[in-house]
Amino acid sequence: MKSYRELIVWQRGIDLAEEIYRLIELLPKEERFSLCDQLRRSVISIPSNIAEGYGRNAVKEYVRFLNISRGS
Repeated sequence: MKSYRELIVWQRGIDLAEEIYRLIELLPKEERFSLCDQLRRSVISIPSNIAEGYGRNAVKEYVRFLNISRGS
């Protein structure tokens, strides 16, 4: 595998992030500030941690980042 972008889990993480960003726009304005901020940070954490872990030199570190991603 040449890149983390080939991973289906990373691709689905990006799709999920895009969908969450679209859904946030549908929330009432009074819900947007705190809830939206938390949703954005957690959903972008998924593909970000997959990509960061992929760039690490050790399998153990990669697995750690995958677990962080799963927790998000």
